[in-house]
Amino acid sequence: MSLRVDSEPVQTFSALFDLRGTAVQGSLTLTTPIGSTLAELQWSPTEALLKNGSETRRYASVDALIQAATGAAIPVQALFGWLAGRDDTVPGWRPDLTQFAAGRLQAVRESPLPRADLRIVFERT
Repeated sequence: MSLRVDSEPVQTFSALFDLRGTAVQGSLTLTTPIGSTLAELQWSPTEALLKNGSETRRYASVDALIQAATGAAIPVQALFGWLAGRDDTVPGWRPDLTQFAAGRLQAVRESPLPRADLRIVFERT
């Protein structure tokens, strides 16, 4: 997974990821290419947690949690749809699923600014 936000200065984020569950209840583990855990995210209807080493922070929603972990607002509900091959619509976002069969997707946020470019390479387990 990689994310580029065209802010001043430009922000970039990349990590390997393991996503489980649904947009309502699930978990996301972000790791470095050599396997070190960057962060563990867990969410349910009653809580959203970001575990980073020995520190745990709570957030009001899964969307706030994802923004804290990656630096950008990523539409979690749509992300699960995109990873299932659905062209779910989100205002301001333009998903590109033309490479979905090859395990790749891209979604670009054009509004609100700054522009964000999310690229994901995935395999199903």
